[in-house]
Amino acid sequence: MQDLFDELLATTALPLEVIVARLVGALVLCGLIGFERETRQRPAGLRTHMLVGLAAALYTLIMLEALVRSQAHTGQVAMDPLRLIEAVTSGVAFLAAGMIVFSQGKVRGLTTGTSLWLAAAIGLSAGWGMWSMALATTVLALIVIRLIKIAEEEAGGKPRDKD
Repeated sequence: MQDLFDELLATTALPLEVIVARLVGALVLCGLIGFERETRQRPAGLRTHMLVGLAAALYTLIMLEALVRSQAHTGQVAMDPLRLIEAVTSGVAFLAAGMIVFSQGKVRGLTTGTSLWLAAAIGLSAGWGMWSMALATTVLALIVIRLIKIAEEEAGGKPRDKD
């Protein structure tokens, strides 16, 4: 029974408060982008963006923990952390591609698909604890998604309520 308690209460390289802050930060930042998509009634909205960012942050935290444990056991790092970025990028790109539809001679869902891909990057940033990058990217994404869209509509470049 003690082994089970030791397993469940094992310490991690990062303090629990930091882990929770990074996961919640990914949820909040990606949720802001998802909320914008939700208000536009896009197929991938609040929950989807939050889950993509949360998953990316968790993958990052798992990778950080694996690096620490690997180094503790072997005395050196025996893995390439860049593979995580490649895996998350390609996995979310596959998901995002599913959001893009060509119908009646028009492409739809491109912005939503791209915002999912970006949510993964924000999640990776939050997982690494790169808060300034994650926050700046979220703000810039919201400017591009919402304010640039309004400017396009006002200029007559694109009709309202299209992605």
